[in-house]
Amino acid sequence: MFTGLVEELAHVVRVDASPHGAAFELAADKIMEDMQLGDSIAVNGVCLTVERMQGDHFFVSAVPETLRRSNLGGLQAGDAVHVERAMSASGRFGGHIVSGHIDGTGRVREVRQDGIARVLVIEVDPALIRYMVDKGSVCVDGVSLTIMRVVGQAFSVSIIPHTRGATRFGGVRPGEIVNIECDIVAKYVERLLMGGAAVEHEGASGSTTGGITLDMLARHGFA
Repeated sequence: MFTGLVEELAHVVRVDASPHGAAFELAADKIMEDMQLGDSIAVNGVCLTVERMQGDHFFVSAVPETLRRSNLGGLQAGDAVHVERAMSASGRFGGHIVSGHIDGTGRVREVRQDGIARVLVIEVDPALIRYMVDKGSVCVDGVSLTIMRVVGQAFSVSIIPHTRGATRFGGVRPGEIVNIECDIVAKYVERLLMGGAAVEHEGASGSTTGGITLDMLARHGFA
């Protein structure tokens, strides 16, 4: 488990891609101090396993499903990525519960200044926006952020100067793809409200194919 507080920016040294997945060689500093083989490391919010270490470099791999669901498939040598070690039992819980199992990607629609902060407006799929609420938590490329507001299929977050300097968000531009992990608590609450049934999401037409409806409430004696 992670908490969404990026420890440093690592740099991609090499990418070996194949139909079977991709292997990444990354250069880092701080997180190498107590790294062990088999450790879980969040790379841009994606939980990966350390397979090998050499000096200040470490090696991880991603399977095709991970590459399809994340922005890792677009990484190239020289790119900067957010990295975080798994949270220790004695560590501070500075962000929110982050599993490293991202739900999908979003597209940066707008970047603007708001005083000393930098505001990012990120557009996501209907299946993800349902878990976004004003002042709620969201993990973007492994960074725990507070949602400013939700409008339509997009949400906005405010990047403070410290976060801007410690992450790659200082240089992010409209059109970039970012990894999104929704608040796990919201997903569990939805599942419980559905009585453990599979949750169906809003279709392309905007109609809801599942969830809490008047018909469902009536069938269970609530309406």
